[in-house]
Amino acid sequence: MSIRIGILGYGNLGRGVECALRQNPDMELAAVFTRRDPKDVKILTPDVPVYTADMAVQMADKIDVLILCGGSATDLPVQTPQYARLFNVVDSFDTHARIPEHFDAVDAAARQGGKVGIISVGWDPGMFSLNRMYASAILPDGADYTFWGKGVSQGHSDAVRRIEGVRDARQYTIPVDSALEAVRRGENPELTVRQKHTRECFVVAEEGADKARIEREIKTMPNYFADYDTTVHFISEEELKKNHSGIPHGGFVIRCGKTGWDYENKHIIEYSLKLDSNPEFTSSILVAYARAAYRMNCEGQNGCKTVFDVPPAYLSAVPGDELRKHFL
Repeated sequence: MSIRIGILGYGNLGRGVECALRQNPDMELAAVFTRRDPKDVKILTPDVPVYTADMAVQMADKIDVLILCGGSATDLPVQTPQYARLFNVVDSFDTHARIPEHFDAVDAAARQGGKVGIISVGWDPGMFSLNRMYASAILPDGADYTFWGKGVSQGHSDAVRRIEGVRDARQYTIPVDSALEAVRRGENPELTVRQKHTRECFVVAEEGADKARIEREIKTMPNYFADYDTTVHFISEEELKKNHSGIPHGGFVIRCGKTGWDYENKHIIEYSLKLDSNPEFTSSILVAYARAAYRMNCEGQNGCKTVFDVPPAYLSAVPGDELRKHFL
């Protein structure tokens, strides 16, 4: 029997989940839920219903995993605990500083409902988190470095768009080349977040909006921009569509460590991603972890989980004997 998937939120991420499900024959899209008028939402999959978001609670027995595709700034802190009481859920909450409190809220809700909630699924947090953990376990004497970009951050772009007076926006995260090369040479530099990355925002303001206030709110936004050198450009909607319509991203996780009795041997572990579409890649990860959430709940597990808590084999549709035969 196919795993029945619901999508809550049909923007770039939700559409990416729909595309990813097409590549996973053990899953099927059961329903899409939206805060928009369902008549205005045209999905790609034939014969799948689109409902208003408040209808989701009436379909708890028809959906095995609900994938939450809202933003981390205001949507997921409310939605994930709310729906974790009724569904197995997966989200991509990416505000690193707030993950512990988000975990606690989702854990309480999921345990109350006997469900599994896997949070902060994506590539960072997510795939990068796993690689940081693996590398630090293998090379305990060492230092971790994470570089993002150059690319569009969906979470940061969403945070800018929620500022009063902003019609649309794109935010690019850009590694500082000199810092990246110093790490690759194994110099183990001590770097602040400001020395590792810069941020660049392209903003379409509403007519008559206070651009000075918008820029100030962006640059002082905690957890997003306050700790970085940030440049803000105000541009037209036409220019945004022409030059900034894509959503590429990528990055690097690097650990430099030493082994040997006298720490005489140096090692560098590097994991990198280069993505044409940030939301489609993130969506593909969400779908794999939706499979894991379903399997874990079928085994009787409940509560909140992160990528650290999920056995790798639970992500794959390939049976264990085939995994051992072809992937080990």
